Amino acid sequence: YKVQIFVCWVISLGMLSKSVVAVSVVLIMLYCNLFIEVVAIGVNWGSQASHPLPPATVVRLLQANGIRKVKLFEADTKILGALSRSGIQVMVGIPNDLLAPVAASVAVAERWVSQNVSAHVSSNGVDIRYVAVGNEPFLKAFNGTFEDITLPALQNIQSALIKAGLATQVKVTVPLNADVYQSASNLPSDGDFRLEIRDLMISIVKFLSDNQAPFTINIYPFISLYNDPHFPVEFAFFDGTGDPINDNGRVYDNVLDANYDTLVWSLQKNGFGNLSIIVGEVGWPTDGDKNANMQYARRYNQGFMNRQRAGRGTPMRPGPLDAYLFSLIDEDAKSIQPGNFERHWGMFYIDGRPKYQLSLLGNGNGLVPAKDVHHMGKKWCVLAPSASLEDPQLGPSVGYACDHADCTSLGYGSSCGGLDLAQNVSYAFNSYYQVSDQVESACKFPGGISMIVTRDPSFGSCQFKIMIKSDSSGGEASTKTCLTRSVAVLLLLLMCYIVL
Repeated sequence: YKVQIFVCWVISLGMLSKSVVAVSVVLIMLYCNLFIEVVAIGVNWGSQASHPLPPATVVRLLQANGIRKVKLFEADTKILGALSRSGIQVMVGIPNDLLAPVAASVAVAERWVSQNVSAHVSSNGVDIRYVAVGNEPFLKAFNGTFEDITLPALQNIQSALIKAGLATQVKVTVPLNADVYQSASNLPSDGDFRLEIRDLMISIVKFLSDNQAPFTINIYPFISLYNDPHFPVEFAFFDGTGDPINDNGRVYDNVLDANYDTLVWSLQKNGFGNLSIIVGEVGWPTDGDKNANMQYARRYNQGFMNRQRAGRGTPMRPGPLDAYLFSLIDEDAKSIQPGNFERHWGMFYIDGRPKYQLSLLGNGNGLVPAKDVHHMGKKWCVLAPSASLEDPQLGPSVGYACDHADCTSLGYGSSCGGLDLAQNVSYAFNSYYQVSDQVESACKFPGGISMIVTRDPSFGSCQFKIMIKSDSSGGEASTKTCLTRSVAVLLLLLMCYIVL
């Protein structure tokens, strides 16, 4: 976009009168301001799906919804290729299982940067701004597995970026869970890094500061509610209806602000009060738990977007947050170790359909669905009417189906939690049938207890899904979009010239 604006600027200076140039300058400044507003929010794009949308389709989805920043959890060549010259800023991730080899060898780090950053920046025009080294490596659940290797991995990737001549353009960071800091009194001003990793955290923060890199934190009010049934529900949202916290005159009416400022105080107490902060993940799931539903997800995400649009920050850091919504699309193959809700964070279903109305900064009219998505045939696998619910084959068959497909919507309080036993079995069978590309053999469970039907067995809020056809699509859309927007700006200037 900066190139486009510059081209239009030069053309306008060469062709137009001084008065028109003056108006053109104003128009271009407005255009720049619109661009800045649009990129004020990003999204996480995860790819752990059994039938992912083609990357080019997802890029068009991002563009159609005015999303100009994306965070990736790994360096997928096809995804990075689709982002080529798209105008979308990219944070690309290094998974935790690669931290050890990267930490152990500068050569490995240099090879990773060469293949996954340099090649795409130079040859494909991918606007990579950050490398996320690991993902929440200091979670208590990891029992210290990554504590000794995260900082060396950061240092080696930084060295590799310097050698590649990209250190001023691409910054390193490490997305961390909010459990790396705490407050004994629950007041943000008492915040500090967790005692057992405090020295390590200060070393990492100093490294980030020395390299003008941001601190990236993931904040999840939903997880607070999920882990603590006594957590005040209203305090999770942005409506100002929860009981506020007064911290020496600073009033907090929601948990995100309080959590964020606990980090700010933790940084400030250790001499890094000016370090920039990115909220790497923030959002609400729609299924898989009694508190994971469409109403809460829309309420939370729209509340967050409204405050971003209003330019509201926190008591300690005024102004909109640099943040990435979690997440763009559901991932039906993601681990459910934290909970069944993990597969349902998306604003969009796996086929790119919006789940609910949401006004982002760049799409005031609500979410725009993915285009040119092709589903498989209207066929479902269900429990045969002749099957007995006492059949000993039933339990093992359902277990097998759910082990190889996604049955997380069947849990208590979830969208399919109200089904009877027969419908539960049918849902499991169909999930396996769809993940298996509707091959006939995937609906032949032992004892003839399953059958294929052409009438949708969905019940109430419970959707019996039909999977999409996964294929690759062309990568011309990004270039076409880029050219289209250039032409649009030129036409805008031309119209101004004609009118005056």
